[in-house]
Amino acid sequence: MAENVGEVPSGEKEFEQLTRRVRDIVEFPEISEEEFENMLKNASRVYGGPLPHRTYSLCPETRRVVPALVWESDGKVWITKRCPEGMITDLYYESVEQYYRFQRWKYDFKLKSVNVENTGVNCPLDCGLCARHRSHTSLLNIVLTNRCNLSCWYCFFYAKEGQPIYEPTLEQIRMMLRNAKKQYPVGANAVQFTGGEPTLRDDLIEILKIAKEEGYDHVQLNTDGIKLAFDPELVKKIREAGTNTLYMSYDGMTPQTNWKNHWEVPLIFENVRKAGGPGIVLVPTTIRNVNDHELGAIINFGLNHLDIVRGVNFQPISLVGRVPKKERQRFRITIPGAIKRIEEQTNGVIEMDDWYPIPIAGHIARFFEAFTGSRYYMTSHYCCGAATYVFLDREHKRVIPISRFLDVEGFVEYLEEKAEEIEQWKKLGKLQKLKLGAEIFLKFRSFYDDKYAPKGLKVLDLIKNAFMHGNYDALGKFHENALFIGMMHFMDEYNYDVERVERCVIHYAMPDGRVVPFCTFNVIPELYRDKVQAQFSYSWDEWKKLHPDWDYWSDKYFRSKEFVEKMKKSELYRKTYIDIEDYFGTIKTKA
Repeated sequence: MAENVGEVPSGEKEFEQLTRRVRDIVEFPEISEEEFENMLKNASRVYGGPLPHRTYSLCPETRRVVPALVWESDGKVWITKRCPEGMITDLYYESVEQYYRFQRWKYDFKLKSVNVENTGVNCPLDCGLCARHRSHTSLLNIVLTNRCNLSCWYCFFYAKEGQPIYEPTLEQIRMMLRNAKKQYPVGANAVQFTGGEPTLRDDLIEILKIAKEEGYDHVQLNTDGIKLAFDPELVKKIREAGTNTLYMSYDGMTPQTNWKNHWEVPLIFENVRKAGGPGIVLVPTTIRNVNDHELGAIINFGLNHLDIVRGVNFQPISLVGRVPKKERQRFRITIPGAIKRIEEQTNGVIEMDDWYPIPIAGHIARFFEAFTGSRYYMTSHYCCGAATYVFLDREHKRVIPISRFLDVEGFVEYLEEKAEEIEQWKKLGKLQKLKLGAEIFLKFRSFYDDKYAPKGLKVLDLIKNAFMHGNYDALGKFHENALFIGMMHFMDEYNYDVERVERCVIHYAMPDGRVVPFCTFNVIPELYRDKVQAQFSYSWDEWKKLHPDWDYWSDKYFRSKEFVEKMKKSELYRKTYIDIEDYFGTIKTKA
């Protein structure tokens, strides 16, 4: 088994081994130009319309914006476009039933401030954000460096030796943070610092403090965790500087599927526990025929470390760059496909219907804006992401999804009704709020089934504090006793849907002042990511002059054979991976 022993982990050997056996292939349906044109003429055009639905996409070869069709066949949803080189079809959503269930919760929101003069008529070729964008920045991404301690073979984001180094200054970082705060009617309130590997920056702690100074309540660090495994003091400093979450790469349960940090994770967990945080979100890049057989096991792993692991956020792979059809058929997986595997791999404990699309949060946010005046809208396209919460009943070793004891959809519909009432009243006095809060709390009980609720979690008390006393801090306990499970499927040239881009909620800030949706920044790098980084990068010689003691290979992490052998035999490794509960009754039987 390849373990990258004695070299910088790159994943090449592991990927080669994992892909020798192909378990299943996605068969793309054929569609003629005539069929395409006929469906396109009769397709719905309004956002959230029935299938077939007309949208726009990108041609992978010419990068022209072309008409596209989202349509149904064989219980799945496909996207087809006619490019100069011919018809291109890709998988859009693996369940038409889930597509329509999620579509019901679509939410439209209009951003009233823009930071480019472009009309958006050429979306996504003139991003910035423009007048056509329909979501504020729910999560701001800022790239701190393109230096990295790993050498992932597929990565587009680390500098090779001799290449320019992109590393924005503290002044540029502060400007980017302020710029996103100015969005109207809702300014950015959450930021993720990413890379490359952001922990390589010597001034990381200062950057984290700047984010807090600029008023960001949620600060997230996107990391492979390697440096945190060997520097417990750094973990402590990161927590003290205000980091809320470590958004940590974690692709599987073995050294093959998680070649990046499998051996280092026990040390990372130990250091986070000793430092008292930050909370960890595990982030598996999910690939068909590579690690999609381990999704249930990853959730089980998170539940075994619930004291520090706050969530698992699966990211179905974005096949950026030129990818042949046969490769897309081998590796493409969508949100419903990943959810279906989770249902199977958890013995039906976490079902398809336990999941909700991200924009359902927009409906909840509408109520809280009316009730409290606070604004925070998650208004992405209903196909961009999904999520659920699961709770652990340790006494009976049971995992309980939130939908088992709470009628989520019924409660959200009720909040919407109340939001409409409050909006008509315009402004609530303190007494009115108290009365309304009491009414909502009493009504909440009808949506809540205490018989199925996890023991020890006082949900009713939390809701009472929130709605009757305005104490929202108590809701933090909800997260401490639950595991968030999310899905976020970023697009590529083949499944690109301009309608999704217009509603993107995860944006990159750039040092030229623009704020750009995730799926334009990374999918059209020649206009955004690569272009701006080339413009603001240091040449290799300039960087060396500024950092005369720096050496390219000193950044890199070499995993020694001695370290791996030591970890294999350690009690810490055993506690992390082996002596853990099997909450779904599937792991030990497969071993």
